[in-house]
Amino acid sequence: MIDFCDSLERYLRRKTDPVRVGCTVIGGENPIVVQSMTNTDTLDTEGCVAQTERIVAAGGPVVRLTAPGRREGENLRAIRDALQKRGVWPDRVALVADIHFTPEVAMIAAEYVDKVRINPGNYRDEDGEKLRALIARCRERGVALRIGVNHGSLAPRMVDRWGDTPRGMVESAMEMLRVCRDENFHDAVVSMKSSNVRVMVHAYRMLVAAMRAEGMRYPLHLGVTEAGDGTDGRVKSAVGIGTLLADGLGDTVRVSLTEPPENEIPVARELVACFADRSEHEPVEPITDVSIYSPYEYCRRGTDSVGRLGGTNVPLLYEELNEEEHKAIDQQRVVVLESTNRNPVADWRARILNLTARGDRRPVILCRRYREDSLLRLQVRAASDFGPLFVDGLADGIRIENEGEGVSPQQLRELALGILQAARVRMSKTEYIACPGCGRTLYDLQKTLATIRARTSHLKGLKIGVMGCIVNGPGEMADADYGYVGAGRGRVTLYKGREVVRRAIPQEEALDALVELIREGGDWTDPEP
Repeated sequence: MIDFCDSLERYLRRKTDPVRVGCTVIGGENPIVVQSMTNTDTLDTEGCVAQTERIVAAGGPVVRLTAPGRREGENLRAIRDALQKRGVWPDRVALVADIHFTPEVAMIAAEYVDKVRINPGNYRDEDGEKLRALIARCRERGVALRIGVNHGSLAPRMVDRWGDTPRGMVESAMEMLRVCRDENFHDAVVSMKSSNVRVMVHAYRMLVAAMRAEGMRYPLHLGVTEAGDGTDGRVKSAVGIGTLLADGLGDTVRVSLTEPPENEIPVARELVACFADRSEHEPVEPITDVSIYSPYEYCRRGTDSVGRLGGTNVPLLYEELNEEEHKAIDQQRVVVLESTNRNPVADWRARILNLTARGDRRPVILCRRYREDSLLRLQVRAASDFGPLFVDGLADGIRIENEGEGVSPQQLRELALGILQAARVRMSKTEYIACPGCGRTLYDLQKTLATIRARTSHLKGLKIGVMGCIVNGPGEMADADYGYVGAGRGRVTLYKGREVVRRAIPQEEALDALVELIREGGDWTDPEP
C-alpha cells in the first residue's frame, strides 16, 4: 500500500494545515514558500540586517539566523528592531531562529522571532518539560515551531535503537510532533534533512506515512543539507527536493548552497515554478500493480543485461552507447521511453511499473526534450524530472535533449552525470558534501571549498566533506571518505570516514594535510597533465 501520497498516477499536493509564520503562511492552500539563511555572525547586527535585505530583495520572504548561545539569542532583538526601522520586518520578511544544543536559547529567541527551529537530537527524555514550556511560549506570542531533524545529529538513544537510518529520523520527529499534538499546538512545521538524497527522500516519505497513520497534517519544510556549490549544489538540491515535490509533498523550500545565501533564492523559485501547473498534466497509464513499487528504500528494478545496459551495470548516458547497444534498441531489447507529459515522473513511473508487472525485464532509457535558454532552468527542470526515477531505481539510461540556445553539449553531459551522481546510482566525479555556512562557521567556507576543489576535483568518485563547524558537520558527512571541519578560529580537524585523524591543526596547514591524508589512504592519484 502506498500511503505517502494520494496517487502515483496524478499530481496531487498533500493536504496540510496552514501555519502562520510572521507575514507569510506555510501550508494549506497557500503557494510553496521559498526561504534562505544568513551566514553572518549573529552578533554582527549590521551584517545580518544587510544580508537579510539581500535575501528579501531576491524574493525570499523567510530568513533564518543561527542562535548557538544566549548572546546570539538576545541579539535577535537588535536585528529585528533594525529591520523594522528599515521597513523590512514584519511586513516583508518572517524571521526564524535556528537553535542548537541549548533549549534555553529557544526560549529567548521565541521572544523576538516569528518561528523557532529546534533539533530533536538535542532534546533528551528529561527535556520534555522544556519542550512543553517552549510550546507554551510560542503559543503565547504567536510564534511557529519547526521540528528540524538532521540525519547527522540524531540523539544517541535514537541511533542505539534504530541506527543511523530514515526510521530513526522519523521516530525523532514523531516523538516531538506527538507532544505538539498533546499540547493542542498546531503551528508546527517539520523537516527531515540529509546530505544523502536517498536518505532524505525516504525519510520524508516515511514521515508522511507515519503522520497520516496518526491523523497529523503538519506542513513540510524541504531541503538537502550540505549540497555544495555551483552546478553540483543546484542539481543535487533539485533531485532531492524535486523528487518530493513530484510526490505532492512540501510546503516550504530551502536550497542550501555554499555561496552567498541570496543565490539560493532563484534556484528555489525555479524549483517551485516547475510544479506550478503540474496538476493540469495529461493522463498517465493506470498502474496495474502498485505493490511492486518501493518508495521507502532503494530497490533497483530487475532487468537483463544488454551490453552495458541494465543488470548490475551503472546507468549510462545515451551518447555513451556503442554500436551494439544501439542495435539492441532497434531490435527492441532495450526500451527508450520519451515523455512529453507535463508530469513526466508519473508518466515514466507508471509505464515502467507496468512493464515490470508484465514480467518485462528490458532495460529502460529515459528521454525528454527541453527548449530552455537558461542553464539554471534546464538544470532544475531536468533534475526534477529524471532524478526521481533514478532515486527509485527504475531506470538504466538517460537522454537529455535541449533545443534552446546557450547550453552546450558538454553542459548537457555534465547535467546528466550530475543527476545520476545526486541519485547515488553512478559516481563520476568528486562529491563535495559542503555546508552553506551560517553564523557558527569558523572560516571562509566559500573560499576554502574552492581551494579544496582546485586540489582534489580530479579524484573521481571520492566524497569529501567540507564543514564550517562541529554542530552538524561530522554527522552530515558521515558517509564521506574524508572530512575537513572547522574546530575553532583558524583551526581545522581532519577526518577519515567517521574517525578523527588530526585534531585542531592550523588552517594554513590543513589543505596540505588533507592531501597527505588522502595519499596515505591510497585514494590519491595525480591529476592528468
